[in-house]
Order: sequence, then C-alpha cells, then structure tokens
Amino acid sequence: MEREFAFTLADFERIRSLIRERAGISLSDRKRDLVYSRIARRLRALKLKQFAEYLDYLVMHESEMQDFINALTTNLTAFFREPHHFEHLSRQMQATEASVRQPFRIWSSACSTGEEAYSLAMTAIETFGCWDPPVRILATDVDTHVLAHAKAGIYGMERLEKMTEARIRRFFFRGRGARQGSVRIRPEVQALIRFQPFNLLTPSWPVKGPLDAVFCRNVMIYFDKATQYRILSHFHPLLIERGLLYAGHSESFQHAADLFRSQGQTIFKPVSARAKTGGRA
Repeated sequence: MEREFAFTLADFERIRSLIRERAGISLSDRKRDLVYSRIARRLRALKLKQFAEYLDYLVMHESEMQDFINALTTNLTAFFREPHHFEHLSRQMQATEASVRQPFRIWSSACSTGEEAYSLAMTAIETFGCWDPPVRILATDVDTHVLAHAKAGIYGMERLEKMTEARIRRFFFRGRGARQGSVRIRPEVQALIRFQPFNLLTPSWPVKGPLDAVFCRNVMIYFDKATQYRILSHFHPLLIERGLLYAGHSESFQHAADLFRSQGQTIFKPVSARAKTGGRA
C-alpha cells in the first residue's frame, strides 16, 4: 500500500527506541502500522514530508517530545471499568477505622481522560454517604492532552452508556442547547481529585505516602519485566501495610513476588519487610 509519507524500518526502530527511553513503552513489530498512523498526524500538523525529517525535528525541538509521547499513548478507559475493583475499594474504605488515619488516600497513576479517577470519587461519595467524604485522590498521566480532558470533566453521553441512570442523575449535569448530548461532572466530585502530569519512569517520584490504594491498571502491559519491577518498587513503600494495588485484568506480578502478593481479582497487597526476611524483625 502506497503511503502518504516515507516510513522506513530505520524510522520505526528510531521511534521504538525513543518511546522506550522516554515513556518506557515497548512496541512490538506488529505496531508498525499503528505507529505510522499516529505519528503521521504530527507530520501533517508540522507540514513535514517524511518520518526521517520529523525525527530530526524531534531531536532538535524538545517541546515536540510531549506531543510525540501523547501520539503513541493508548488511552482506552471507561467509567467503572472492571467494576469488581470499585466494589472491593468500597469495602476497603469501610474496613478502615476512622481513628487510624484520615483521609483515605488513593492514587490513580494512569488516569487517562479521567473516568477512573471520577469513578473512585463517586465510589467514595457512595460509600460514605456524603459529598465530602474523608478521601483524597491524586490522578496523574504522562499524556498532557488527556489530562486536560480529565480536568474539564466533560464527556459525551455515549461514554456513560454502561452507567446506571441513578448515577448519571446524581453525579453529572446534562448539557443543554449547544451542549446537548454531553454531560459535566459535578464540582463536588471534582473537588476530591487533584490532577497533575507525571511519568512513571521518572527516577525521582514527587508522590508521597502513605497511600491506602494505588490504581495502576492496564499500564504495565506496555513495559518489560525490568521496568515493571522498577515501578512496583516505587509503589511498594508508598502503600501502608493494609494498602492495596489494583492492576489490570491481564496483569500479573509473579516476577515481583518479593514486593506484592496477589489477593485475587488482580488486587495485590504489599509484602511487608518482616515477611521479606522470613518473619525476622
């Protein structure tokens, strides 16, 4: 098939190397067509003629690097995706004694367009039965475009098709006039969340514990085992002993058994320092 832009194997290898270096994403050979379609949009935007020209431009203009990462980041998400996680989180919140420590702190570490973070906030409101539950949520993503979408909290009605009508009425305002067909998340829900950009591959993490729960779902599948282990080793000390890591439906961390132990249903508990040493203090 004749392509609009020249795209060689060498171009693809350079792109694979860059996205692995900057975002930790490992692209298989099968992703070549996807890479072409995603990066071709940047060539059109910059009025460039071939991929080699774009890659030279990318090296000379660091400001383009974020757009490059954004173009190759997959952002598939939905409200209350993998609903058993939110049901379990609600029970986890209920089991946390009020006298231990408040607020209950959650990190949505790859929040994409915000559906996960808002689902966490809605779960907290439902669990505690009030609009200002003792819960604080940090939501981060490497893609600044989807993060801006998340902060805005505006979605098409089709994104809510799997939500109950009761939840839609409670947590969203329906658009009218020119905004008909869209909804906006209520400000009380937004108030529970702090959005900020963050790359999980950053060597020094500004995120501070202690955390009660970390959601890192359907992200690790893009990293090799060594990168996964490095990220998990950062999560581990941030979680309290009773804290939990919620992962994606196809993610398993057997290679990090010294850090996390499966609790079933892609939920993991941090291994304590005591357990690591075979019970010795």
